[in-house]
Amino acid sequence: MRDTPDTAGCAYVLDTNVLIHDPACVFRFQEHDVVIPMTVLEELDRLKRGQSDTARSARQISRTFSELLDGLPAEEVADGVLLPQAGGGAAGRLLFLPSPGSGEDGGGAARTADNRIVAEALALRDARPADRVVLVTKDVNLRVKCAALGLTVEDYRNDRAVDDIDSMISGVTVAGRGLWEAFEGEISSWQDDGRNYYRVSGRPVTQWHPGMLLCDREDRPEFEAIVRRVEGTSGLLEVCRDFRSDKQSVWGVRATDARQNFALNALLDAEIDLVTLAGPAGTGKTYMALAAGLHLVYEERRFERIVITRDPVAMGEAIGYLPGTEEEKMAPWMGAFHDNMESLLRSDNGWSCAVTREMLSSRIQIRSPGFMRGRTFNDTLLIVDEAQNLTPKQVKGLITRAGRNTKIVCLGNVAQIDTPYLTANTCGLTALAQRFRDWPHAVHATLRNVERSRLALRAESVL
Repeated sequence: MRDTPDTAGCAYVLDTNVLIHDPACVFRFQEHDVVIPMTVLEELDRLKRGQSDTARSARQISRTFSELLDGLPAEEVADGVLLPQAGGGAAGRLLFLPSPGSGEDGGGAARTADNRIVAEALALRDARPADRVVLVTKDVNLRVKCAALGLTVEDYRNDRAVDDIDSMISGVTVAGRGLWEAFEGEISSWQDDGRNYYRVSGRPVTQWHPGMLLCDREDRPEFEAIVRRVEGTSGLLEVCRDFRSDKQSVWGVRATDARQNFALNALLDAEIDLVTLAGPAGTGKTYMALAAGLHLVYEERRFERIVITRDPVAMGEAIGYLPGTEEEKMAPWMGAFHDNMESLLRSDNGWSCAVTREMLSSRIQIRSPGFMRGRTFNDTLLIVDEAQNLTPKQVKGLITRAGRNTKIVCLGNVAQIDTPYLTANTCGLTALAQRFRDWPHAVHATLRNVERSRLALRAESVL
């Protein structure tokens, strides 16, 4: 790897997949130069046709280039276009890199698009020996190739919601048995509309955020509360309801630990508009979300319908096109909901199975995320399953569908990402949990205990 001085300028050469992943990435490199190879422009031109997310991103970045170049003479474009910077800081330049004559990389390989991009980056490095030339790509294989050729290469990191997935919020704080001793001054408590509240103050409050679960311990806790408000060192707590008994179950579903009990509280809370549940397979995410939805629609009548969607990513080889309507095409991807529905209908909740099935046909809808553009959901509980396979942009497209009296529940496991170029740090579920962290109408919880069976629990730990 070639060494360059710390004081050298930087030129970031962007791969096509970076532009597709974040069409605004050219504005993310502060005062440094951003270089677009001609091969990348050719790929964007080829990808811009169609109605896929990739085609939309390609058209968006093409429009950005058009706006930046509008009205500029050719000689100024060749010297680089100044990129606007927020805050009035030093501006970098946007340069378009012509292809080298050979069209091959340093190893003389075939003229694939990746090899041409590498060759263009190497040519730029030779033309600017005093600068640090970095190829930015989300393609792991291309990064390996660049490392072998001695070309500095990096992943695109600006899209990361967290630098380390271990630092992602869990939504739960276990304070231990010394919970009350940690607070300073007077602790006030009162009741309002049958709910218990506490106002506390002290240094631990500065580490809290609205929508967080606070408990003294996870195993048989004696105190569980949701943080409603944080103001400096003062916090407002609302004691959670206990859904562990048959009398307090939700459509026959009982919580088995503090995290599940917190999740059910959040799902039923009228003040919470967005719930994100993460955790391994078998922790009850889908089961609790569907049970809470049935309760809210049929028992409390808070919503008119439940809309279920998920990204149709296959676990193995694709089986080809599926016939039928939109719901019939989505049915194979909704096996988890069908299984959970069968289990919920077998539970003793006082409803006739035949009557319930008839009502479900009109109140529960299955929709593809690809057909959500332009829609507005009113009086709806929207459940987004497998949200870890969605990009932050796709998640934004779903969340902004929320209309009057709508609640959105996003479920997923960041360890089961099936989409190329997405990681646990950059997926839509992580971005959603992190960016809504301080909003009092959003709750995130990471579930841990696998409830399916001892076999599933063992498989989760050893496989």
